[in-house]
Amino acid sequence: MDVMGDKATLLETGRFVQPSGRVEPSPERDETGEAAEGAQHLIAAEAGDVEAMSVLGAMLLRRGDLDGAEPHLRAATAAGDRAAANNLGVLLHQRGYADEAAGWWRIAAVAGSAPAAHALGRHHRERGDEPAAEYWLRQAAEQDHALGAYALADLLEHRGDAGAERWLRAAAERGHREAAYRLARALDRKGTPEGEAGPDDGVMAGVSEDAEQWYRQAAARGHRRAALQLGAILERRGELKEAGRWYLTSAKDGEARAACALGFLLRDAGDTESAAVWWLRAAQDGDGNAANALGALHAERGEPQTAERWYRAAMDAGDVNGAYNLGLLCAEQNRVPQAEQWYRRAAYAGHREAANALAVLLLQGSDPTGAEPWFSKAAEAGSVDAAFNLGILYAGRGEDVTALRWYERAAAAGHTEAALQVGIARLRDGEEQEAERHLRCAAGGGSAEGAYRLAALLDARRPPVSAHELGEPVRERSECEEWYERAASQGHRRAQVRVGMLAAARGDVVEAARWYRCAAEAGSRNGAFNLGLLLAREGSEPEAAVWWTRAADAGHGRAALRLALVYARRGELAEGQRWADRAVSLGPAEVAERAARLRDALREELSA
Repeated sequence: MDVMGDKATLLETGRFVQPSGRVEPSPERDETGEAAEGAQHLIAAEAGDVEAMSVLGAMLLRRGDLDGAEPHLRAATAAGDRAAANNLGVLLHQRGYADEAAGWWRIAAVAGSAPAAHALGRHHRERGDEPAAEYWLRQAAEQDHALGAYALADLLEHRGDAGAERWLRAAAERGHREAAYRLARALDRKGTPEGEAGPDDGVMAGVSEDAEQWYRQAAARGHRRAALQLGAILERRGELKEAGRWYLTSAKDGEARAACALGFLLRDAGDTESAAVWWLRAAQDGDGNAANALGALHAERGEPQTAERWYRAAMDAGDVNGAYNLGLLCAEQNRVPQAEQWYRRAAYAGHREAANALAVLLLQGSDPTGAEPWFSKAAEAGSVDAAFNLGILYAGRGEDVTALRWYERAAAAGHTEAALQVGIARLRDGEEQEAERHLRCAAGGGSAEGAYRLAALLDARRPPVSAHELGEPVRERSECEEWYERAASQGHRRAQVRVGMLAAARGDVVEAARWYRCAAEAGSRNGAFNLGLLLAREGSEPEAAVWWTRAADAGHGRAALRLALVYARRGELAEGQRWADRAVSLGPAEVAERAARLRDALREELSA
C-alpha cells in the first residue's frame, strides 16, 4: 500500500479528500496567507464548527502534521463528516494502523465517499480479499472516481474478467493516463490473431483506430511508453516525421527503447552519426538492442574489437542477440571454437538462428550428436534448472524413473523444488529415511510445501496424545510443530490449519483463531470451517455462520450441515433444508447421511 506522506502523494492515490467548499491554494500563495487561514479555521473549529475541524485536519494532514491533524479529524468524524472519516483513515494508514484505517474508510464509504471506497477496496485487495475489494472498488468506480475505476479494472483484468475493459475506458475518459495506455494495449491484444506472438519490443502489429486514440491520449499526458507505441504505429504507416517526434518525446523522458527506435529511424534516413548518438544513449541505459546496433555499425566500419565490446554489452543487458552476433563475428574471422561457444550460449537461451548456426557448424565438424535436445545439452553442461525441467518433461510423459533421475541430479546440486519432488517420490515408495533427507533439503531451502510435508512426516511418527494430556501446557514445541509453523508463516494454508489445530489442542484459543483466520482468508475451506467451530464454542454463532457459509460455498460438507442446523434452530426451515441438501451433495458419507435425515425432518415440518 502506498505511503502517503506529502500532498502530491495523497492526491495521486485518490485517498486524500479535500472537504467540500475548500479551494486548493495556488503554488504562488505565501505561507503567511495559509497560516492566517489555518488560524481562522482553528478558531472556528474550537467554536464547534464541524466543517472547520475537517478542513483544518486536512490542512495539517497535508503538511504532514499527523499529531495536530488527528484530534480535529476525529472530532469532525464523530460529527458525521465523511471527508474527515476518509482523511482519518489516511492518517491512521500513515501511522501503520491499516485495520483501523480501513474501519474509518468503511464508515466514509458507506456514507457515500468514493475516495474512501477506493481506499477500502485497495486495502482489501492488498489483504487478499478480492470479493470485498471488488465490491468497494466498484462502489468508487460507479461514482465516477477515476482511480477507483482503474483499480477495479486492474483487479478484473488480473482475474481475466472481460469487464475490465469497461472500467479501463471509464478511468481513461476521466484523465487517467495509465488507464488510457492499458486500454490501448487491451484493444491491441484483441486485434492480434490468437496464438500469434507480438514482437519482442511489445509493439503490436495491427492497431485499431480506437487503440491509437487512447495511445495518443496517454502520450499527450506524458506517458512515455504510450509515446513509444504511438511512434511505432506511425512508423509502420509511413508517417515517419510524426513517428520521430513521438520517439523523441519518449526518449527524452527516459525510455531507452524509444531512443533505440529513433536511432533506427535516423539510420534509415541516412543520418548514421545522429543514429549512433541515440543508440549510445539507449545502450548506456541498458538497452541490448541498441548495443547490438552499435556493434553492427562498428563491424560495418571494420572495427571488430569495438563491435565485440558492444555485442558483449548487449549480452550483459540480457539480449541473446549479443551472443549470436558474437558468434557471427568470430565465424567471419574463422575463429571456429569461439564461434561455437557463442552460438551454443545463444542456443541455450532459445535463439532459433543461433541453434541453426550451431547445428551447421557441428555438422561441418562431423559432430552429428549436436542434434541432441537442448534441454539435455544444458543439463549435461551443468544447468541445474535444465536438469529439473527435464524431470518435469519426463514426468509429463509418464516416464517416472527417468524423471526421478533428473530430479535427483538437480536436487544433488541444491535445487529446492527438485529435492521436494524426490522427497515426494520416496514417500510414495515407502522410503521414509530418504524422503526425510530430501524434504529437509527442500524445507531448508525455503519450500513451504517441503516444510509442510516434512512436518507431516514427523507428526505421523509422534505417539498419540493421551486424553489426560489434552489441554495441558506444553513446555517445548516438537520439531514437527516448528516445521508446520515455518510453512504456515510462508502462507501454506494446510500448515496454517494444522498449526491452528495444535494450538486449539493446547487450549490456546486466540492463537488457534489467528491461524484459522489466516488460512480462511487465503481461501482454505477447512480453515474457515474450524474458525467457525471455534467462534461457535466462544458464543459467536452469527460470525461462525459467516465462515461456515464461506467454507460450504467452497465445497465443505460439514460446514453446510452446520449451517443447516443453525437455520433449523432459528426456525428458518426452508433455509435449513437448502443447506441440508447442499450437505447431502457434498458429503462425505456420514455427513450426507445425517444431512439427509435432517432434510427429511425439515421437509416434513414444512409440509405439516
